[in-house]
Formats: sequence, structure tokens, C-alpha cells
Amino acid sequence: QVQLVESGGGLVQPGGSLRLSCAASGFPTDYYVIGWLRQAPGKEREGVSCISSDDENIYYADSVKGRFTISRGDAKDSFYLQMNNLKPEDTAVYYCAVCRAGGLYYYGQDYWGKGTLVNVSS
Repeated sequence: QVQLVESGGGLVQPGGSLRLSCAASGFPTDYYVIGWLRQAPGKEREGVSCISSDDENIYYADSVKGRFTISRGDAKDSFYLQMNNLKPEDTAVYYCAVCRAGGLYYYGQDYWGKGTLVNVSS
């Protein structure tokens, strides 16, 4: 069974940076797509970014393009979301999640991690 464990959230001032990490395991196939989504109070769930295991397909939400970067780490099945120039509207619980191919599409909640809170506030 796929297991996802994310970390790296916290309190940061507007304009600051954070890097979220996701450790994944248990994928039944060599090729898969993994990424991040977020939920904030009073807002709809929003896909943030996805990356394929071969780095050939990368997707970003328009709201984070130019500020966030998704990447695969040196460790097997480790993924990162570098978040720069953070804005108050980025405040949300961020989840590492299994993505579907073709864009910011996600499997159900059983294929998310537990979440890590990012709070952008002065």
C-alpha cells in the first residue's frame, strides 16, 4: 500500500521561504506521479504541483508558478516542494498526494499523507 509522509511546514513571514518534504513508499509500479495539494479554511481544495517519477511531466497551479518548485530528491522516492516568496493566501494544510497523469488531478484521500500546516503571517 502506498505510504506518504510529509514534513517541513511551519510559520513564516510573507516573502519568506519553506521547503516541504515527502517520503513515499509502496508504489505498485515503477512509473507514477506524485505531488502536492492544499486546503485552507473557507477555500476549495487546490492542486499545487505534480511530478512524474521520471521527471518528464511537471505541473503547477497558476497561483504558484514562478514561486514554487517541485523536485525529486537524491533519496529514492523522496520529493520536495520549494516555496519562495510566500503570500498569506498560501496559508493552508499541504498534503503530499498521488497524482493522476495529465495535470493537477489526484486520487482520493486514501492516497494523501496526513498533511503539514503552512502558516504565512506577519
